[in-house]
Amino acid sequence: MTSAPVVLGVESSCDETGFGIVSDGVLLGQGLASSARQHAEFGGVVPEIAARAHLDAAVPTLQIALADAGVELGDITHVAATSGPGLATAVHVGLAAAKSIAWALDVPLYGVHHLAGHAAADTLEHGPLPDESIVLIVSGGHTSILHVRDLVRDPIVHLGDTLDDAAGEAFDKVARLLGLGYPGGPVVSKAAAGGDPRAFTFPRALMRGGDAPYMFSFSGLKTAVARTVETIERDGAAVPIADIAASFEQAVVDVLVAKALKAVREKDLQTLVIVGGVAANARLRTSAQEACDRAGIELRIPPISLCTDNGAMIAAVGDLLVRAGAEPSGLAIPADPSAVLHGAQLPLPAALSV
Repeated sequence: MTSAPVVLGVESSCDETGFGIVSDGVLLGQGLASSARQHAEFGGVVPEIAARAHLDAAVPTLQIALADAGVELGDITHVAATSGPGLATAVHVGLAAAKSIAWALDVPLYGVHHLAGHAAADTLEHGPLPDESIVLIVSGGHTSILHVRDLVRDPIVHLGDTLDDAAGEAFDKVARLLGLGYPGGPVVSKAAAGGDPRAFTFPRALMRGGDAPYMFSFSGLKTAVARTVETIERDGAAVPIADIAASFEQAVVDVLVAKALKAVREKDLQTLVIVGGVAANARLRTSAQEACDRAGIELRIPPISLCTDNGAMIAAVGDLLVRAGAEPSGLAIPADPSAVLHGAQLPLPAALSV
């Protein structure tokens, strides 16, 4: 075994149970389980179902990660876990598992912010982030533009977030409107592949000069799709699912790319990093690459396997924290389902830090 730290990462903020193992910036292996099928009939994640699925999946998924990495549990030198944000019951399960492992092995534990994990996922594919970059996080629960310097040493600056639905949430809602199923991202994209993105003119919110430059809003877009479907059905015509899906998808992508590139230009930077589950979207990846090529901006997007929630990204943050000499959070770190992003490591509450 290498003498470098071997960090186990644990992720359970939503419906994926993830364990990943990282050493010196290299992903050794991971295991991932999803309860998405169990939520499909409800059209969205049910917290109690997710928590139970995490309980069932924790041990076998950990075993998969260890086998994939070719290490034994005793080789783990540090543990990192998502301690927020996320679904309360779900976060508690993964954090409890991480605490149990850290306690049993007598190794340090780090509480990690879930969104910092998404940013760190790209380092497992493309190496260290540049000194400064703009990170666009697009997922089922979050749509944010971040100004990132050193991911674990410096404060992370929120430039903008969504005012209502996250991009992934909008995909889920439109998928339900079109009868495509759940989760919405993959099924809408599949339908959109055969459609015309110019068939319908859907709104691009907050894109005027006076609007908040880095804020997002997708609720009105979802409503516009719903009204379009209602009008077509009322007229007795067949709903052109492919064209609506493609036009909706293009509207989301146009806003995401425009605002992210605006942040890169206005901060006078050279790198855009796009992460999160929606970063797996083919239209977003293509449009962002074309726009960045025209602007002379470096685009970094992790492989699809590292876009969705996973334990590898949390292990990546833990590995960076260990190498930066950060103090462990300790076994007292609580779950914080509403954690605000200020840094990669979530602090202990004042009452526990004295």
